[in-house]
Amino acid sequence: MVRGLCTLSIVLPVLAACAGRPIGVMEPVGKIADGATRVDLIAATTRAPAADKAILFTGERGTGLMIDAVTISIPPDDKRTVGQVQWPKKLPPDLEKDFATVAVEPIETRQEGEKWLARHVPKSRRVLVFVHGFNNLYEEAVYRFAQIVHDSKADVVPVVFTWPSRGSIFDYAYDKESTNYSRDALEDLLTQIARNPAVGEITVMAHSMGTWLAVEALRQMAIRNGRIDPKIGNVILAAPDLDVDVFAQQFQSFRGKAPHFTLFVSRDDRALTLSKRISGNVERLGRIDPSVEPYRSELEKAGITVLDLTKLKSGDRLNHGKFAESPEVVRLIGDRLIAGQAVTESQIGIGESLGAVAIGATNTVGQAASSVISAPIAIFDPRTRRNYGQQLLLLGNSAGNTVGAVGDSLGTVGN
Repeated sequence: MVRGLCTLSIVLPVLAACAGRPIGVMEPVGKIADGATRVDLIAATTRAPAADKAILFTGERGTGLMIDAVTISIPPDDKRTVGQVQWPKKLPPDLEKDFATVAVEPIETRQEGEKWLARHVPKSRRVLVFVHGFNNLYEEAVYRFAQIVHDSKADVVPVVFTWPSRGSIFDYAYDKESTNYSRDALEDLLTQIARNPAVGEITVMAHSMGTWLAVEALRQMAIRNGRIDPKIGNVILAAPDLDVDVFAQQFQSFRGKAPHFTLFVSRDDRALTLSKRISGNVERLGRIDPSVEPYRSELEKAGITVLDLTKLKSGDRLNHGKFAESPEVVRLIGDRLIAGQAVTESQIGIGESLGAVAIGATNTVGQAASSVISAPIAIFDPRTRRNYGQQLLLLGNSAGNTVGAVGDSLGTVGN
């Protein structure tokens, strides 16, 4: 009985958050408001079509991959909060205040998809493919991704892959099997995007249970072709609902030719706490502490960057969607991660850069670093650890001999 009450305490906020949302937001309104932003994206899905075109797709499994070009209107910046999706309280939506669907155009042939992609590729020639997580309706995946693209200001072609999720917390097993059902389709989608000559780079970003689907599709590609397509240079896993042991095996299948992986983790993630309980009590990748062994050494060896968001506060009561709701994190996604740049060299400052190499050493780092360790975003980046000497030069002599001693002790880890 106690266990059941604990589970309800975790899932009830999700039910409350979804209450009262109107059904049918995918009905196109055909226009946007003055000052609103237009986000053009590709929505690829393995869901079954809905009879109601205002819903478009259900949570059931379809018979193949279906693709639409979707345009979403996002309200003017002074009418909304960064990191939030402003769902309409009633339909039709208020275009001055609400997210709205402007247009939906089916893409029925591969050639049509290639032409759409070629028309929308920016100068960066980058494509961002997003795979949503557990308990997502079709419109939730599309609107959330449009928000991420807008708020991150990412210079990319946005593609969302939305797999059959029933949008219910009580269908965890069904959703998990639906990710397995969708592996081939996601692999095929990534392959077709990579083959388009207009595309230069691809970043795959996945959330929660969608990280299993993303990594499995990449694993299949590596096994089938002997490698992951070289255009796929970056993989971002946000709150990954992945068994840590299974992920280690998946990563080995890349045979030393993996893209650069970045993980967003948070030890206060209540959704992953529940997932751990119902998955044999094996730790989930999204809850690890990257500063402790064996994770610290294994991450270093694999060259995986980790952003620990445990101390970051957001409006998400489950602490499961911090990567999308935090203005600081979505900007990092757009400014640095998609471009494959080291986060610790960005405008977030020397403090976090030092924190990356000193993570877990709060008792030995001097006063100059102590404020870093308590920063909201703790960064573990093997590339920064190798450049530790340069970071000390930038910091200057104010850190004193204590920081130098820590540098000596950590230097052996990066060799």
